[in-house]
Amino acid sequence: MAALSAWFWNERFWLPHNVTWADLADPAPGVEYPKAGHLLAALPLAFGIFAVRILFERFIASTCAQSLHIQQGVGRRAQPNAVLEKVFTSITKNPDSRHLDGLSKQLDWEVRKVQRWFRHRRNQDKPSTHTKFCESMWRFTFYSCIFTYGFQFLWQCPWMWDTRHCWYGYPYQVMTPGLYHYYVTELAFYWSLMFSQFTDIKRKDFLIMFIHHLATVSLISFSYVNNMARVGSLVMCVHDASDFLLEAAKLANYAKYQRLCDFLFIVFSVVFFITRLVIYPIWILNSTMFESWAIVGPYPSWWLFNFLLLVLQVLHIIWSYLIARIAIKAMLRGKTPFVSSPSGMREGDPVFLSVFVQ
Repeated sequence: MAALSAWFWNERFWLPHNVTWADLADPAPGVEYPKAGHLLAALPLAFGIFAVRILFERFIASTCAQSLHIQQGVGRRAQPNAVLEKVFTSITKNPDSRHLDGLSKQLDWEVRKVQRWFRHRRNQDKPSTHTKFCESMWRFTFYSCIFTYGFQFLWQCPWMWDTRHCWYGYPYQVMTPGLYHYYVTELAFYWSLMFSQFTDIKRKDFLIMFIHHLATVSLISFSYVNNMARVGSLVMCVHDASDFLLEAAKLANYAKYQRLCDFLFIVFSVVFFITRLVIYPIWILNSTMFESWAIVGPYPSWWLFNFLLLVLQVLHIIWSYLIARIAIKAMLRGKTPFVSSPSGMREGDPVFLSVFVQ
């Protein structure tokens, strides 16, 4: 085990040349450098956030949904049938013609009646509009708060105005309480999203969302352990800038305020394009790739960090293209992308929108 730990925490991978873990282990009194153990605080905080979410959705978001006349019903339920339920849970949720014919003969039902049963049964597993409204309201509240906190915190930081401060004195950069709280709260939130996936109603994008949350947790943890928290805070703030706008648009959609939904989606799209296609590459990638090279110099984890950030930029381009394509199609139909689907943004073409903004 010790050999595995030594291999994983190899100084020549994680740290610049001529820097060791021992150099960072004993800072001056009152000075704190990032340590991997600090991130353990995110786990109990994640459970706390999860508990707050449950209370928030039950007592605040649900009340708001009811005031907007969004009901909790899930539509017509399939009549109980042990044979069909076994097929649905164990074999297929969308039986082909061969299965339909066999079940029709076994139950002495018309094929159309069997098809109707499976359609009703599938609808039972879909979250109701009320459930989706409560979930989006929780995300909107969290994203709004964390973006406000992050922007307010970074406004007072020198690296907000001159990104070279992300690298001056690296890696001997003090972890301030404000930066630590920002990082741990973001990390805890994405841990809580991973936990909640196993208790929420299962959705067809379960695996995609799980991989997304896991990748986000890994990137946040990696940049913290590597003491790239300053530039990491800029990355988080840039990504948080559009998240709450999408959730606000979804709330308007669920409440059937179409004009407000249209407006919010347009604002979201503009902010997304500016932050992901302009600010991110010009402001952040320029700093991580060129300013850091000139001030610190490259080393193995530096290469990996920049590779991951470049992969993220490729995803930004793909997502921006998809948003633009869906928006253009929707405008030609006279609809917004998620107004065109009564069940919201997790159905049909725009399913990816629920993934990339996290």
